[in-house]
Amino acid sequence: MADRGLVLFAHGARDARWAEPFERLRSRVEARRPDLLVTLAFLEHMQPDLAGAVCALAEQGARRVRVVPLFFGRGGHLREDFPRHVERAQAAAPAVVLDVAPAAGEDPAVIEALADFALAGSA
Repeated sequence: MADRGLVLFAHGARDARWAEPFERLRSRVEARRPDLLVTLAFLEHMQPDLAGAVCALAEQGARRVRVVPLFFGRGGHLREDFPRHVERAQAAAPAVVLDVAPAAGEDPAVIEALADFALAGSA
């Protein structure tokens, strides 16, 4: 049983198709790290929320969970809403150690990958 988990935390939308790229990302992460419990969580409109995702991972045996916010900028959702979601998740699963990553868009490797993508095929 894995004792480490990973939550890919995204905004969410009313249209379920919006989550398809995030599902593909989750599948890719699982394929690369089969020893890791991986799930998605959403800020709004979709389930599970962060607390539900962390609790589900804890029920599967996770004792340490990394939360990766899949946001590009540090707008109000990350500055104001996200910390409250993290607090609720920690309160819901107090035995779990949460490690919160910076927003994906703040990582230089993500910016480089996006620049490569934007420039692909342009000449």
